[in-house]
Amino acid sequence: MRVLFLSQRVPFPPNRGDKITTWRLIERMRREHEVTVITFAHDEADLAAAQELNARGIPTVAVPFNEKKKKALALPLLLTRRPLTLGVYGSRQLQREVDRRLPQTDVAYAYSSSMGAFLVGKGTPWIMHFAELDSDKWRQYAEKQRFPMSAVYRREWRTLQAFEARIARDARQNIFCTPLEQAIFEETIPGCPSAVLRNGVDLKHLVPAPERAEPGHIAFCGVMDYFPNVDGCEWFARELLPKVRERVPAAHFTIVGSRPVPEVQRLAELEGVEVTGFVDDPRDWLWRAAVSVAPLRIARGIQNKVLEALALGLPVVGTTPATQGVAGEPGRDFLLADDGDAFARAVIELLEAPERALELGRRGRSFVEERYDWEATFEPLDQILREAAGGRHATPSTT
Repeated sequence: MRVLFLSQRVPFPPNRGDKITTWRLIERMRREHEVTVITFAHDEADLAAAQELNARGIPTVAVPFNEKKKKALALPLLLTRRPLTLGVYGSRQLQREVDRRLPQTDVAYAYSSSMGAFLVGKGTPWIMHFAELDSDKWRQYAEKQRFPMSAVYRREWRTLQAFEARIARDARQNIFCTPLEQAIFEETIPGCPSAVLRNGVDLKHLVPAPERAEPGHIAFCGVMDYFPNVDGCEWFARELLPKVRERVPAAHFTIVGSRPVPEVQRLAELEGVEVTGFVDDPRDWLWRAAVSVAPLRIARGIQNKVLEALALGLPVVGTTPATQGVAGEPGRDFLLADDGDAFARAVIELLEAPERALELGRRGRSFVEERYDWEATFEPLDQILREAAGGRHATPSTT
């Protein structure tokens, strides 16, 4: 079949959560199908990555995207009932590229609701892959922010939820990363088809190296211009790390991830905190960690950062929002704590008992090996594509 794949970012290299998943989807699809990618290029690196995909035999059209400019141009939508998201990610150029290729497409695949907007009402069978329920994310943001941003986020939650219902009814199938998000979807948008396609991890790439762990070293890895990551790291560095250092004076916290915003950069001024910015290989930093933390207070879907830390054999301490998408057992595969004091105590216990930390890391690795190998998690993908296409065969291209 001919598959048209739409994504917010160029799905290569797989160096952040959404790119990891989209690259794996495309890699799996192209074993049996012809895949064409249409995407936004956020910077020069994205444009170069699109050229690399073309060189690898994956036709890729990358439309330049200026996020700051698009956000400014979307502001007038506040006076309407349309979500700001559609203004930010709306693009006549990208829509033209999509429309030109749909007649030669058996099934289209949109990763994120903003990309689904380019397929609604076009008649071509298509699949909506909700990377996360964006409307629910904005609801959580509204609960964490003060006025006026709380009002803006609350508006985005409501308008985007209405739009998600529209695209969900138009798509042949709606895909979610976790049963939790599927349940939220079925409750808020009932009567639409849905399925779960879990994320996975590269077990050959993420190999444990416990001998490299440094005593007292705590690590977090994630893109550091993403609000949930920023909020979680600020909470841990400012409120929890001092409690940990009272018991373990040598404890130090490394924030590993690209594009740290000023709030994150300022955390490096705190005693015992290091902010790396972009690194070539996050494994080099994670291997040095004695404990991996996931102190997210806002999250939905499955957190790749948690799966990857588990795959590396690291003992993980996470909150409910960070771990609820991982089908593991708290206390066996990772430690769970939502209260600040409890979270700090869990980290302290692991730092003070290296053998217990090592055993927790081993159990986490075994759990991921059993449940999250990419080959197993994406096994249903071909059937999902065939059922969505419904026997349609593309019209031969005349261009």
